Amino acid sequence: MKRAIPKQKLSDTAPYQSLTPECILDAIETAGRRCDGRLSALNSFENRVYQVWMEDGVSIVAKFYRPRRWAREAILEEHGYALELAAREIPVVAPLVDGGHSLHEHMGFMFALYPRQGGRTPELEDEDTLRWLGRFIARIHAVGALHRFEHRPALDIASFGVEPSRFLLDNGFIPDDLYDAYESTVADVLRRVTDRWQLAGGMRSIRLHGDCHPGNILWTDGGPHFVDLDDARMGPAVQDLWMWLSGEGDARQRQLNAIIDGYREFHDFQPTELALIEPLRTLRIIHYAGWLARRWDDPAFPQSFPFFNTQRYWQDHILALREQAAVLDEPALEIE
Repeated sequence: MKRAIPKQKLSDTAPYQSLTPECILDAIETAGRRCDGRLSALNSFENRVYQVWMEDGVSIVAKFYRPRRWAREAILEEHGYALELAAREIPVVAPLVDGGHSLHEHMGFMFALYPRQGGRTPELEDEDTLRWLGRFIARIHAVGALHRFEHRPALDIASFGVEPSRFLLDNGFIPDDLYDAYESTVADVLRRVTDRWQLAGGMRSIRLHGDCHPGNILWTDGGPHFVDLDDARMGPAVQDLWMWLSGEGDARQRQLNAIIDGYREFHDFQPTELALIEPLRTLRIIHYAGWLARRWDDPAFPQSFPFFNTQRYWQDHILALREQAAVLDEPALEIE
């Protein structure tokens, strides 16, 4: 039966209420940088990100982390990974280090500063571009395989499937007339995901970018720059590859071949991980709905995602999960 959504504290529902322009500029100056007063909000929902101009006319990017999402140790681990990659001349946009620190704090907000990096979305229809991306993500993974995260989570069925679906069911988001359908459908797809996960066998778990969709890749004439390691975590290498695949079977097969061709120039790839592509896609669908629900009391979310939490949204969501259930029964892609 549908349950009422529990009330949350104001600090949870409006975590950025006190992050005024004055607070942002004051915070940056506490890190030893002099602002000229100009700033512009950039597209971000989980955190708050701004382009801020310095007195010398150069602009940097300031990222204010969502309060209580990550522990300080987890953020520092993300920064350490990015700096480790940058030190090896891998094109990842790493935080600036001021006074020996990459993470700063002001008025209860943890924040980091980054160099501004321009670029465009890569053309994923082009096989040469995919090979190029494959080479660079392989270099990231070669470094990622050297050590483990100690303070950041792993990508698994529990955190990306079971927990978000349970949150939706227990907190009144699923309409009463769709509750049973959602509950049975998500249980079915998670069983299938678990079966495919076991089929993949003893896969390696390495440090990942974690959210390597095309929007987190900036392409220039010199190639790609990878940004936003906010979701970096332990998991299978294929998590950083599958979001570049699109279209029907033949197109996706060509794309995969190009990516793996480039990837294998710098790092080994386990073909058994290909069985995880559709399970990972399914988990992302479930996790995304849960993420929106957990953030729904943040005033920015209803304004930016008006389609969410409507009858039509949940009908389409259940249909998408049922379609994934059918796909999970199909043979996995193979490397040709």
